[in-house]
Amino acid sequence: MFESPKLTSRQQQILELVQSTIARTGAPPTRAEIATELGFKSANAAEEHLQALARKGVIELLSGTSRGIRLKSETLRSIHESRTQQLSSPLQSLVQLALPLIGRVAAGSPILAQEHVDQTYYLEASLFQRKPDYLLKVRGMSMRDAGIMDGDLLAVQAGKDAKNGQIVVARLGDEVTVKRFKRNHDVIELHPENPDFDTIVVEPGEPFEIEGLAVGLIRNTMLM
Repeated sequence: MFESPKLTSRQQQILELVQSTIARTGAPPTRAEIATELGFKSANAAEEHLQALARKGVIELLSGTSRGIRLKSETLRSIHESRTQQLSSPLQSLVQLALPLIGRVAAGSPILAQEHVDQTYYLEASLFQRKPDYLLKVRGMSMRDAGIMDGDLLAVQAGKDAKNGQIVVARLGDEVTVKRFKRNHDVIELHPENPDFDTIVVEPGEPFEIEGLAVGLIRNTMLM
């Protein structure tokens, strides 16, 4: 049984900020963003609080990336349970989502077509602030600095629109890719989060479609 560790008010603020940023943008905040949001004098102060949260087993920190912050599944469940204690219906904490894991996507066919589904995972709705529609296995390290690693399962909310800065699943002709979205007038840019990879520029008329927004991330070890 996982027991929620005691957090200081500042640690609780940071934990909630990390969770809300992942839900909003698909990736955790940087140390500098945490410092700015919570009024710290430097990113080092944010780092000290993150290290304390990691020691308490609430988060996991990944080295070598500015956004390498992972919320552990036990933490998300604990956060949700503490909130649902105040709700009128305790059944909300028992809701499970049936999320198909999408494998290789055939050209020209819908991403949620049955032939693309490798298997289905049943996950607690409390793991997500925004409801995902499917899971996509990450291939490659182009989003490494957003904390999204090869082999991770990206939780995706299906949709055709995105705002600048959001992490999207996009279809480029025969390829499906995960990148950070930016629109410059008529040109769309898909930015990696790894300097070893180039930005993809989509010119008007080129085949392009947004398949969904990243709303969470799951490590395969969490499902074993």
